[in-house]
Amino acid sequence: MKEIIQAAGWPIWPIIFASLISLTIIVFRFLWMRPSQVAPATLLNAVIQEYKQKNVSVEMLNQLAKGPLLGRIFAAGLRNVKSSREVMKESIEESGRAAAHELERFLTTLGTIASISPLLGLFGTVVGMIEIFGSQTPTGSSPAILAHGISVALYNTAFGLMVAIPSMIFYRYFRSQIESVIVDMEQQAIKLVEIIHGERK
Repeated sequence: MKEIIQAAGWPIWPIIFASLISLTIIVFRFLWMRPSQVAPATLLNAVIQEYKQKNVSVEMLNQLAKGPLLGRIFAAGLRNVKSSREVMKESIEESGRAAAHELERFLTTLGTIASISPLLGLFGTVVGMIEIFGSQTPTGSSPAILAHGISVALYNTAFGLMVAIPSMIFYRYFRSQIESVIVDMEQQAIKLVEIIHGERK
């Protein structure tokens, strides 16, 4: 690996740095986007059951606010449980926008890395081409400089694509996953409002 980095030259370092950031974000997203962290499937039923038994309590609101994202949305709505359906729905929507923003954390960075990695590879290619042309002298060309220039050009192009392709794949995957989670949370929040206001059983 050390030999490859040496052959790729100094332009490979920004690509390596970008790959480490991309890998960190991907691992973080997989660990953080678990259902238990975002929207547990049993949370709605548990909240409704506790509401019917004990009504809304400070302990219940605090527990929801400290829990998964969906729990924070429920807590925002339940704080206005004595208000009209519209007020309760507005508070849920406000909390939902904050939750959606949190769901997208670091996703823009991943998309940026997917976009700029090929450009970093292209930059390395240009540097390699400059070295290739620099090897040409009136007395001939230097095989060592020529070979190094070709290595810089090819390695950086390859590494740039190796970082960009998986980054883009995971960016699209996480984007799709977030959209699905947001829709699911919206549906569950609407159910909560309708059940509390007696519009649904």
